[in-house]
Amino acid sequence: MQQLLTTVLTGLTLGMVYAAFALALVLIWRATRIVNFAQAPMAMITTYLALVLIDAGYSYWLGFAVALLSGLVLGAVVERFVVRHVEGKSEVNAVILTLGLFIVLHALAALIFGSRFRSFPAPFGLRGFQVGDTTIALTGFGVFTIVAVAVVLVGLVLLFRGTDLGLRMRASAVNQEVSRLLGVKVGRMLTLGWALAALVGSLSGLLIAGGGLVHPSYMDGVVVYGFVAAVLGGLDSPVGAVVGGVLLGLSLSLVSGYVGSELVPLAALVILMAVLLLKPGGLFAHVRERRV
Repeated sequence: MQQLLTTVLTGLTLGMVYAAFALALVLIWRATRIVNFAQAPMAMITTYLALVLIDAGYSYWLGFAVALLSGLVLGAVVERFVVRHVEGKSEVNAVILTLGLFIVLHALAALIFGSRFRSFPAPFGLRGFQVGDTTIALTGFGVFTIVAVAVVLVGLVLLFRGTDLGLRMRASAVNQEVSRLLGVKVGRMLTLGWALAALVGSLSGLLIAGGGLVHPSYMDGVVVYGFVAAVLGGLDSPVGAVVGGVLLGLSLSLVSGYVGSELVPLAALVILMAVLLLKPGGLFAHVRERRV
């Protein structure tokens, strides 16, 4: 029973980390209809900026705030000066461009920050809570992760369902020409979408790094699991991203705990294939997008 509880709590925390990255993918998909494969190295760059400040003696929370702000700026800059040139053309062009950006940002990070492993602090404890003689596998930082992802989820749901800004962002992503005719500043909406997605991605980078080691490739594995989580829940659903992340985290934790950690990547692949075969739109997909 203790092992099952430990496995489930570990999977819940891990799933919320995947959910944070999946939320960034869902946000940029809803705002621009682009899957940004460079989301991970963008978050990695901002995490390194936070680490530079922390190592210089500044507080964790200052580094945290700077990372989020730099993510917001980086997302806007990438959209305005890089992605803008392929928007409105074939969707494959944007995908290839983000893959190229993935490689470039990796190389830049290695040149600027180095390739060695560096410790990243956590703002809260990394030891499980003690209940009597039993240690529960849920840490203070794990609770912070769960709360942070929940706050982002609520914010995104309110943005897209309860504000005119969210409606304009979605309209710009689905049909730019009609949106312009209706008076929507499409260029601004796309830039804002990239900026907000990069901000959420920066949060995921900080959550993944907390209490661990960072290096230019530390988020590469999260790209795979975060993408599987987003597809599992539905690329158009923030709620689906969180549910997909939690389900994936629990599933992979159970596989690792009871079958073998070496089978975790295979289990993720099986889950992805099952979703694509049985419900390609994801668990929370309701309406098929109409192409015009």
